[in-house]
Amino acid sequence: MKAYKNVFIFDHPLIKHKIAILRDKNTGMKEFRELIEEITTIMTYESMRDVKLVPVQVETPLETTTQYKVPEESIAIVPILRAGLGMVNGVHKVFPTAKVGHIGMYRDEETLQPQEYYCKLPDGIENKTVFLVDPMLATGGSACDALDALKKRGCKNIKFMAVIAAPQGIEAVAKAHPDVPVYVSTLDRCLNENGYILPGLGDAGDRLFGTK
Repeated sequence: MKAYKNVFIFDHPLIKHKIAILRDKNTGMKEFRELIEEITTIMTYESMRDVKLVPVQVETPLETTTQYKVPEESIAIVPILRAGLGMVNGVHKVFPTAKVGHIGMYRDEETLQPQEYYCKLPDGIENKTVFLVDPMLATGGSACDALDALKKRGCKNIKFMAVIAAPQGIEAVAKAHPDVPVYVSTLDRCLNENGYILPGLGDAGDRLFGTK
């Protein structure tokens, strides 16, 4: 796969350990959900290395000191429904006051093309750093359409995070949205004829919510 300047694939031993358990078909819903959250938290720390800080005055027990904080109300999380919901708590562990919007997308089973059916975003999202999250980046269609939807609503600082990605999905997003950093914990081999990632981990939504 071609290297893209806006694509960051993690090579973290702890993530590899958790991904191995996540893939196992015998991993139950509760543990699967917890693993998605834990991996997302690790990815959030890494993806915020360039976050803008503001100086604040802090009274320690001994003196007043200038410290630096992420501005309040500057972070928003937007999961792509429904599997993206599984990543929200992982970001909230780092930014517990982040507002949450939702974009609903479904994949047409015949054409494999994404269809938007819902979009509800926090007020002022155009001024926030937006985490667009979805555990699986397969063809890239849903991610590209969700990014289009955010940009149409004025969002300028967007970060996309996925747990598992196929090369086709990364290339699609990187080419369509070269201004958006793409953070992926694990790059898989390919897509099968039905558009599922291999070796993958099955349907993330079904495994998160026990609907299969």
